[in-house]
Amino acid sequence: MRPDGAPPEVTETAAEVSSFLFPVVGIGASAGGLAAVTELLKELPRGIGAAVVIIQHLDPEHGSLSGEILSRISPLPVSEVTDGMGIERGHVYVIPPNRDLRLEQGLLKLSPRVKGRRHLPIDLFFESLARERRDKAIGVVLSGIASDGTNGVLAIKAAGGFTFAQDPSTAQYDGMPRSAIASGAVDTVDGPAEIAKDISKMVQRSDLHPGVSKKTRPVSPQLEPDGALRKIFASVRKATGVDFTHYKHSTIRRRIGRRLSLRKIENLQAYADYLDTHPAEVKALFDDILIHVTGFFRDHEAYEALKTRILPKYLETFDSGGSFRVWVPGCSSGEEAYSIAIVLFELLDKAKVRPTLQIFASDISEASLQKARAAIYPDNVARDVSKERLRRFFEKVENGYRVAKWIRETCLFSRHDLTADPPFAKIDLISCRNVLIYLGSELQKRVVPILHYSLKPGGIF
Repeated sequence: MRPDGAPPEVTETAAEVSSFLFPVVGIGASAGGLAAVTELLKELPRGIGAAVVIIQHLDPEHGSLSGEILSRISPLPVSEVTDGMGIERGHVYVIPPNRDLRLEQGLLKLSPRVKGRRHLPIDLFFESLARERRDKAIGVVLSGIASDGTNGVLAIKAAGGFTFAQDPSTAQYDGMPRSAIASGAVDTVDGPAEIAKDISKMVQRSDLHPGVSKKTRPVSPQLEPDGALRKIFASVRKATGVDFTHYKHSTIRRRIGRRLSLRKIENLQAYADYLDTHPAEVKALFDDILIHVTGFFRDHEAYEALKTRILPKYLETFDSGGSFRVWVPGCSSGEEAYSIAIVLFELLDKAKVRPTLQIFASDISEASLQKARAAIYPDNVARDVSKERLRRFFEKVENGYRVAKWIRETCLFSRHDLTADPPFAKIDLISCRNVLIYLGSELQKRVVPILHYSLKPGGIF
């Protein structure tokens, strides 16, 4: 399986191009959201150097009055999106009914709503926004039912952007903001008016504002001496026991750059000093470095190949009395481990052997492991999991799904640092999709032999 997780590395050329892109603010709202959107828009200044795109859940059978209503109160011009419309700073764009919307190469692209599939327009737009604008992406989740927007804010934060959610106590319907907050991917929780003010200040800062000369920008983390970076690594290592020294510095610096913007700190040295007296910020940085996009059955073709070609051949000579052991390093919030368990159970329904399944899933983030053990996921997992799999392997809970107990019992989640702790042994299958892309070349050279050592002869990696 090819690695996945956070969005692909940005090349220097892409990073340079990104520096000339203006920020785009995506606002997601559902039931009760129009009032919250109105409150937020009123506080955005006319000269804001960003575009604003509003994604609402709209009745597919009726036209929307949102654009007309918002144009009366917004200091910015408001337009309903038409397919292929170019996006401009200082404008507000509203999704039309019965459509999905993506941002691609600076254009707003509409597509028909897919029938027979859960409609998640906020996630869809936020994910395209993360790919398109990366650290210039800003996502806001306002009042609404269920969990649309949760996967989207995860994607935006993983790409280096910034995320907000309405304070649930101020929302007419708190399902969407609560779900986004529970994901751990929300930077700021506040009322709509306060969110607007924070966004305005953030956009006006020179490191996010387009057209600012390099001479007047804060010093980029990429250009500063490594002494401050080493001090930051030491603070994280002291607090968490994890050493990021040999992880990919390009990724680490971008995540640190996010924290500088959020804390309004101008350079790495000042941030390194700030960490000395703010232990909560050390934890926040640690969590930011580790966050990435994951999900059930990511790269569906890889799981199909595992189920139909790779595992059947391996099981042909497998001892029916033995245990089939799986290790998932960097398991994050558990979706990958549970996806593999589901595939194995489906395969064993038709296999001649029925070995006992043991799935060891490890990560260095205790917060991620707690989510994995709880095995409760937003109801938008229905986008990635078939109805048959939801019926058999999940149970419905409030605002989401929980992996069935008999599946959970096959998975052991434990804290483990792949780069430092002794590996698991006698493993039949290792799925390492969320770790290697973060490691520098020297650390990769050290880790890959460890993984091979863990495998049984002929095991799958």
